[in-house]
Amino acid sequence: MEPQTLIDYTRSLDCIHCGLCLRTCPTYQLTGAEPSSPRGRIHLMRAVAEGDIEADAAFREEMDFCLLCRHCESVCPSGVEFGALMEHTRAGLAPQTAIGRLARKLGFKLLESRTQLRLVAAALRLLQVTRLARLIAPLLGERGSALTKLPAVGPSSERRPLPEESPAEGAEPVALLEGCVMPELLGEVNRATLRVLNDAGHSVSVPSSQPTCCGSLQAHNGELERARALAKETIAAFEESDGVPIVTNSAGCGSHMKEYPNLFAEEPEWRERAERFSARVRDLSEVLSPRERSSASSAAVQEPITYDDPCHLCHGQGVREEPRALLDATGLERVELSESESCCGSAGIYSALRPKDAERILEGKLEALRSSGARTLVTANPGCQLQWQAGIQEHGMEVEVLHLAELLDRAQPDVS
Repeated sequence: MEPQTLIDYTRSLDCIHCGLCLRTCPTYQLTGAEPSSPRGRIHLMRAVAEGDIEADAAFREEMDFCLLCRHCESVCPSGVEFGALMEHTRAGLAPQTAIGRLARKLGFKLLESRTQLRLVAAALRLLQVTRLARLIAPLLGERGSALTKLPAVGPSSERRPLPEESPAEGAEPVALLEGCVMPELLGEVNRATLRVLNDAGHSVSVPSSQPTCCGSLQAHNGELERARALAKETIAAFEESDGVPIVTNSAGCGSHMKEYPNLFAEEPEWRERAERFSARVRDLSEVLSPRERSSASSAAVQEPITYDDPCHLCHGQGVREEPRALLDATGLERVELSESESCCGSAGIYSALRPKDAERILEGKLEALRSSGARTLVTANPGCQLQWQAGIQEHGMEVEVLHLAELLDRAQPDVS
């Protein structure tokens, strides 16, 4: 790809190189190196576009090193759309190695197939309950440790499909996005989501025609053509639900779906359909109203609790107060987590492709959690939830990790 088309040069000119993004950038905090900061990466992009440097392996490494957490966007006085800049650039860059290309291709194929995801989940469940994973791991050397760190897969009862219709009376009907990994790895989160929506009076529809994946991970990693195809499938599936709000319990999916119109600059008809779709997308915390809960139900949750902001909820969607208001309405003791808007290192497939970097980034978050004294950590994104669970287990901390939906579900009034 030519340098002029590889880089969204006009948009890069919005950066005034003020440096306010440096303190918020997790990779800059790790290295202290200017190229590993948002403004440094933009400087590299401009240099490529202007022909001063080539888009070589070193350039690709800096683009891959970025977590795309978008924390820089929240503090940027010039309104630089860094996420869009990075997606545009990554779309023109191929992975550096054949193994990298193959891993990404297979990974995305897996995420787009419900059948394959179910088979993998079932196989992992078998390895875990029979303890074969721990027996096999030493035979695989260094790579074997990853096998024992994979998230626990729940029983088949947690992984069964949600009902297509769950009626309730009293509030606006909604449609629910199931997500790709959520049904297989965090099935109870989806069930808790369904219960709290029903309890709030929302009838919930789960379109059977929705694709397995919304395309967010593909877009973040430069697979824009595939992301467009998945976006079209998602839009078409939810057009059947008569304009009701589309609820998601995954911050990354919600942020991407709210920005679907950006994918269709060259397709006016689809852009119009995407705009109608995106106007309907709501995070779970945006459709639930805070209400007092039974104090007796708090026994199901260890206090104090704390909340960690998923990057694509606070920086991507600007949703910060709604989850906290819902948590405070439970009556549970809540403490603030220091630097709660900084990235945990999950970042979609980042923690899988760059596990060492992801672990280093999580270290600071774990220290903040220790300092908070919290016994329960609440988040609102599957990747973040799995990343926190892995880190807490690795460090032997006695802290439970819950999705917002799970905590609200446990805090439901006891009507028995």
